[in-house]
Amino acid sequence: MFEPKRLHPIAMLVNVSKKLKEFIFTFIALLVIGNKDSGGKLFLIGASAIVVIIIMITSILSWLRYTYRLEQDELRIEYGIFVRKNRYIPIERIQSIDLSEGLFQRMFGLVQLKVETAGGSGGAEAEVVLSAITKEEARQIQDFVSAAKSTGGSGTEPKQISQGQLIYKITTGQLMLLSLTSGGVGVVISALLAFLSQLDDFIPYERLFRGVENWAVSNIILIVMIVFIVFLLAWIIALFGTMLKYANFTVIKTERDLVISQGLLERRQVTIPLKRIQAIRINENIIRELLGYGSVVVESAGGSARNEEGAKVNLLPIIRTKKIASMLEPFLADYHLNTHFTPPPKQALIRYFIRSWYLSIPIVIAALIFLKIWGLLSLILLAFSTFWAYLKYKDAGWNLDGNQLCLRSRGIIRTTVFMKKNKIQSLEIMESFFQRKKKLATVEAFVKSGFGSAGGQVMDLETSDTERIYNWYSRSKNGD
Repeated sequence: MFEPKRLHPIAMLVNVSKKLKEFIFTFIALLVIGNKDSGGKLFLIGASAIVVIIIMITSILSWLRYTYRLEQDELRIEYGIFVRKNRYIPIERIQSIDLSEGLFQRMFGLVQLKVETAGGSGGAEAEVVLSAITKEEARQIQDFVSAAKSTGGSGTEPKQISQGQLIYKITTGQLMLLSLTSGGVGVVISALLAFLSQLDDFIPYERLFRGVENWAVSNIILIVMIVFIVFLLAWIIALFGTMLKYANFTVIKTERDLVISQGLLERRQVTIPLKRIQAIRINENIIRELLGYGSVVVESAGGSARNEEGAKVNLLPIIRTKKIASMLEPFLADYHLNTHFTPPPKQALIRYFIRSWYLSIPIVIAALIFLKIWGLLSLILLAFSTFWAYLKYKDAGWNLDGNQLCLRSRGIIRTTVFMKKNKIQSLEIMESFFQRKKKLATVEAFVKSGFGSAGGQVMDLETSDTERIYNWYSRSKNGD
């Protein structure tokens, strides 16, 4: 690996497709705007053709001028069409190497390799992206980096690293349950609405809706059926999307890393260095909670501004909650995932209710004033928000277990966060005027995650409890 190597020629096609994807929406928008002027349209088509040719030429030149090599204790990249640039990345700064196989890569038996480094550049992309190399070359890079880190030396030839131990492999039943209980419907509908909002300059929505207003009044049942069908289709799309994303999901532990592989159409492999794990999060939406299932997410110090998945990685996408501790604790010995929680005191319950009523009571009052008898239906909203506030109170809690802080709370889903005190970046104890009168306080802890922060929060704990948590953290900062 000491000789400079080029990417596979298919990298040119990958680069062209990426740039064309960024250009195509601008082209369509300009084409629609200029559709009344045939001369302008011809000019636009000609200019677009020139842009496409320039993209193709620059992609070819970029491929010719881009080389990479492993030498001594560095990954060296040379690139640049007119100005030659050199990038040297020390092996010890490399935190993870992630692999993925898109459509183009799979057609030719290639992979895309991303290198994440300590600190990174803070940009939208990973520190290094090798968009098309052979699987053997990717394996050699992984083995070289692993060997260099394990020996602490430099300049060694790549050697085969042990395959590691299988921790988790998703079953067909788990994949179906994961897909059926995912929240992908909202993502699909949000994406559709975002797409339609970009067309408001070209589609006369106001005139269109004004024309169907009278028709809608007399066809309310049909409209309800259409809405139902739209949601059904969105659910089906989300169902298949989740299945394609998490098919063949496996987790393997090597000496220093957790290696996650997933995907059917696009295969991905993500490497999480054990020393970069900042926190472990257990998420349970209401349906999975009732069925006794949850998911486990690892908060990592890796990732880039665009690659949030590098910072928040699904370690176990779906698993019985009672099996999480027995499955992970043998491999993550520093964490204790079976714990008992200290709940907020009884005087905190009314504050959970009051927070839920801030929004629901004004809606109920407005509904009773303007909708008269039909406004009574809004009481259902009040009852539901009160019930949900009780769930938030019931699920809230905290625990200290040696060097570990655990915080549990509920928003839309119930979240349990396990944090080691040497990973906690900051801890805040907050008291409002009304909390102080009831001897209550809120605790919030932050850990580093990618280029931001993550953590947990529990509201309205007893002040004696929050003082105990603060003293535990303060002693840790003083070397305890």
